[in-house]
Amino acid sequence: MTSIDDLAREVGVSTATVSRALRGLPRVSAATRSRVEEAAVRLGYVPSASASGLATGRTRTVAVVVPFVTRWFFGTVVHGAEQVLRERGYDLLLYNLAGDPAARHRVFGTGLLTKRADAVLVLGLTPTPDEVLLLHRGGRPVGLVGASVEGWPSVRIDDRAAARSAVQHLLDLGHRRIGYVGGLGESPVDSAVPTSRRDGYRATLADAGLEADPALEVDGMFTMTGGLAAGRHLLASPSRPTAVFAASDEMAIGVLRAAREAGLAVPGDLSVIGIDDHEAAPFFDLSTVRQQVDEQGRTAARQVLARLGEAPADGPAEVPTEVVLPTELVLRATTAPPARRRTPQRSE
Repeated sequence: MTSIDDLAREVGVSTATVSRALRGLPRVSAATRSRVEEAAVRLGYVPSASASGLATGRTRTVAVVVPFVTRWFFGTVVHGAEQVLRERGYDLLLYNLAGDPAARHRVFGTGLLTKRADAVLVLGLTPTPDEVLLLHRGGRPVGLVGASVEGWPSVRIDDRAAARSAVQHLLDLGHRRIGYVGGLGESPVDSAVPTSRRDGYRATLADAGLEADPALEVDGMFTMTGGLAAGRHLLASPSRPTAVFAASDEMAIGVLRAAREAGLAVPGDLSVIGIDDHEAAPFFDLSTVRQQVDEQGRTAARQVLARLGEAPADGPAEVPTEVVLPTELVLRATTAPPARRRTPQRSE
């Protein structure tokens, strides 16, 4: 098996130069880098990850903590982060909490993250004070998606403003009885997103001189199944809403199914809008507030790589510590002015 010493002798440079050239680090000329890479391919040289780690103190791995890896949002963020990390020669080590508080304690409380990785990305979670302290003690850069801790890089959208945009659109159409499907109770993942979106909904109603009706706020658990159950509950009321704002597209799709079951036309009898621009949203012609989900993952990866001293392979040379990505109102065919109420004809 070809060693780094063999490769260095073949090219006529030091082993340190070979290491820097293969890792894409600066202070290696383009000609030398090219010669090293050509010789590595020709001799079949495969660098030892363990040896590299011993020499540099780096694992070239970034740990990513995800509340629910099977959910579209988190999977898309992970995909974006992995693209950037792979380009810089880093592996991604995934920790899926699956909404389990015991798993969360095991991941944050045992030092697993900082022992196995050079940096940590935390997606959709607000670390507790104890978790912040433990991560600080680990001495590894930490990046956040959808949350913020002073001194740590973060990327997110303005969730309150996104909700305001959706609800204001419904108000502008003439709706006054607007239901909310989102997260209401305590969440096992402790995310600020559900609360921010609900607050945006309530604040926009208040600005329009409308009082939020608790009977119109239903927990949809940020899933299609939860949205379906919430939609059934709202639409079964004799004083059902004329429009529904769902705090995610997956819940909005569930509400659309509930409307179909109730024999209601969308948007003739019920308007529905979500947040995300989920990959399925165009297939349902769903009005929504678009966010750049994969870009959140890419930006977060660039932020922690910058903390590790890695020059970005793409994007800006300077990576801001706090990034708030823009959102965009996308109007399709599920929102319209309210029509005169009719008695729904339930399908068999």
